[in-house]
Amino acid sequence: MAMEMKMKEALPYIGMVSTQFAQVGLMIVGKKAMSTGMTNFTFVFYSNALASLILLPSFFFYRSTRPPLNFSLICGFFLLGVLGCSAQLTGYAGINYTSASFASAMLNLIPGFTFVLAVIFRMEKLDYRSTSTLIKSVGTVVSIAGAFTATLYKGPQIFLSSSSLKPQNYLHFQETDWVIGGLYLVVDCIAASAYLIVQASILKNYPVELIVVFFYCFFSSILSAIVSLFMDMNINAWMLQSGTRLFAVLYSGVFGSAFQVSVMFWCVRRRGPLFVAMFHPLGIVIAAALGIIFLGDIFYLGSLVGSIVIVVGFYAVMWGKTQEKKVDEDHLSRNINSKAPLLQIKDAETEV
Repeated sequence: MAMEMKMKEALPYIGMVSTQFAQVGLMIVGKKAMSTGMTNFTFVFYSNALASLILLPSFFFYRSTRPPLNFSLICGFFLLGVLGCSAQLTGYAGINYTSASFASAMLNLIPGFTFVLAVIFRMEKLDYRSTSTLIKSVGTVVSIAGAFTATLYKGPQIFLSSSSLKPQNYLHFQETDWVIGGLYLVVDCIAASAYLIVQASILKNYPVELIVVFFYCFFSSILSAIVSLFMDMNINAWMLQSGTRLFAVLYSGVFGSAFQVSVMFWCVRRRGPLFVAMFHPLGIVIAAALGIIFLGDIFYLGSLVGSIVIVVGFYAVMWGKTQEKKVDEDHLSRNINSKAPLLQIKDAETEV
């Protein structure tokens, strides 16, 4: 019995670690596929098209319990597709210019940018007299500073594999490419943050996550196909005859969407969003190790320093959110206790 209880307690941790491996694996297979001539446009199309097919049964499974669809919701789903497609296209472009470890570090900017957008749209309260607000604000600024450090300062090499000693890798990681890739990833984080804000707004009116994700993938696949037809007329980019390309598409559709989204949703329901967010920095370590082993990525001092600064800022924002939640719970508890005597008096009068 005790062993069973411990296993249940450990499952959310195992689940979140597995999602971080899935996320980093998605970056690595995506970069590998693009190195064979597949563009980020076609890769995003195939990934979302496959994910849509995998999630299609959920649309019929919730047919009797889901709220009715209307034009306003469809427009919201389309906006999710626009933001998600933009995030994926710029994200994979950034990975192609830089490395999986660098991209994983930059993803920790999302909580900071989300906080800024939440304040703008009044979804997050901003009390300058509150310590938690001050810490969240400082953490956001620190995270952004870390991103600029990692983007603009590359520095000397720290870790490199034997495959990264090849001359073409040095040509690929030019200073200009590194900065361009970093800017693409910043745009990716901004689009992803806006996606989370819109998603939170939609889920208030339509709380069926799997159907929302289905429509998001459906519209993302259509949009990425349209963009690809205009931006890349090379028919070879659409071919899946390569084993690397086919594996990358299958991996991204199954593990990058269906598996990862399902596990994260399961963990959010049991431990809350803060628990899920705390595992993001783990991706940096996983990405650095796997990127060096499988892709011959070069790890630079600027990436290390920037990653550390981003993680410090990330945890500052998360700590501020935790303190804010505790304050809200204390206020709620006091309000209930203050009303309790009045309720007791009313009960006594009723008994008399």
